[in-house]
Amino acid sequence: MLSLSFFSPPPRSYLQNPIFLSTNNPRLNVFTNDPFAGVGITSPEQPLVTPAGLRRELMPKHVAVIMDGNRRWAWSRGLMPQAGYLAGAGALKVVVDLCRKWGIHVLTVFAFSSDNWLRPKVEVDFLMGLLESVLKDEVASMSRKGIRLSVIGDVSKLPQSLREFITQCENTTKNNSRFNLVIAINYSGKYDIVQACQSIARKVKDGVVEPEEINEFMINNELGTNLMPFPYPDLLIRTSGEVRVSNFFLWQLAYTELYFTDTLWPDFGEDELLRALHVFQRRVRRYGV
Repeated sequence: MLSLSFFSPPPRSYLQNPIFLSTNNPRLNVFTNDPFAGVGITSPEQPLVTPAGLRRELMPKHVAVIMDGNRRWAWSRGLMPQAGYLAGAGALKVVVDLCRKWGIHVLTVFAFSSDNWLRPKVEVDFLMGLLESVLKDEVASMSRKGIRLSVIGDVSKLPQSLREFITQCENTTKNNSRFNLVIAINYSGKYDIVQACQSIARKVKDGVVEPEEINEFMINNELGTNLMPFPYPDLLIRTSGEVRVSNFFLWQLAYTELYFTDTLWPDFGEDELLRALHVFQRRVRRYGV
C-alpha cells in the first residue's frame, strides 16, 4: 500500500468521496502493491507488441509528455487539486507500461517545472511527497520490468529525503535496458541551456576548449539529456488543451513532432496514446529540409 502518512492532511481527506480511490479505478492504481495491477501492464517475459494500424518501424523511439490538467480534472469534480495529482500518478503508470509494451525506448515526463514553486505550498509539499512515495512503491517493480529511471532538473532544491531516494532509484535501475523512464523535476529548458553554456565557458576558461571549437554537438553533450540513448524526443504530447511547450526541452524539441490534446492528463490512457501515435506515423518528418 502506498505510504502517504507523512502528508498533512492525508490525501484522502481532500476527497469528498473516499471510495473514489478504490484500486479498481485504473486512474488511481497507485494504491496497490501488485506490480502488474492496472491497465496495460505486462510481465517482463512478454514480447513487444505493435497495436493494430501502427507500424513498428515508425514507432517513436522517444516520447515526451507534458502532463497537464491534473488540477482542472479535480476541480471539475468538486475535489481539491491533490486528488488530481493522485489520479495523474495512476495515468502515468498506465502510459509507462503501454510505452514499454509497444517498444518505445524512452518516455520523458515533465513532472514539476521550476516555475511550479510558485504554486500554493500545500500543493508543492504534496507533490514532493507523492513523487517520493510513488518511487518507493515502484522501484522494485521497475527493476523486475527492466525499466531504468533517470531524473533530470535541478534536484538540489528538492527535499533531502526525495533527493536521496532519487539517487537510490537511479543506482538500483542503472543497468536496466528494456525501457528508460525519465522524470523532469524542477526542470527548466532555459536553465538547461544556461548551465550547458556555463559548463562550456569553464572549459574555455581552463584552456580545454577554444571558443571557435564550440558547436551544437558540444552543447548537446552538456544538456541534462546527454546520457539518454535517444536524447531528442520524436514526439511531444501535451494534454489539457494548452498549445505551448512551457519552458520544456527548448533545445531538444527542434525537430520534434508536437501533438496537443484537450484530454486532461488523468483521463489520458490507451485510446489517447494510440491516437497520438497514429497522428505521428501519418506525418512526414523533414528535420528542417
